[in-house]
Amino acid sequence: MDLPTGTAVADPEGSTRRTRLREFQTQLVERMQAATSGSAAQASQLGVMIGQTRWLLNLQEAGEIVSVGTITKVPLTQNWFLGLTNIRGNLISVIDLAHFRGFPPTPVDKDSRIVAFGPSLSFNSGLLVSRVMGLRNVAEMERQPAKDAGAVPWAANQYLDRESQLWTELDLSLIVQDPQFLQVGI
Repeated sequence: MDLPTGTAVADPEGSTRRTRLREFQTQLVERMQAATSGSAAQASQLGVMIGQTRWLLNLQEAGEIVSVGTITKVPLTQNWFLGLTNIRGNLISVIDLAHFRGFPPTPVDKDSRIVAFGPSLSFNSGLLVSRVMGLRNVAEMERQPAKDAGAVPWAANQYLDRESQLWTELDLSLIVQDPQFLQVGI
């Protein structure tokens, strides 16, 4: 049966959703590349929700953003080490940073994503995030005095946006040097 052009067809397999996700990811990559090529590289960061908190990731340290697929558990590891997943043929360890920090485990739902660490870090890992919030310009935010300075060196800078929401910069290059973060075995 031929349908007139523009007629909507039921899509039980969600290919429309996958197409929208692919378009969003393509646009995000283009914006990330444009931001890193100019002076905006210092100001634009990727905003994500990890648990119930807002975080900013440096665009040069954040890698691919993917939907949460199958994560294979690894025996005798910390409860915040979720396991391994395959992203385009590469095994990536998946970390629940909220749970690592002592908060409840991050539930996996339709908005959850894995943000892989960028190739510049040479660290095959990714963070489970509750939601990707898009690019954020810290130049438009008000820097806040560091709370508990030195408690976690990879999360020192904090900013308040126009809606009075607190954002914390996550320095992935420092977290991959944290001995506790590296000790996934029990």
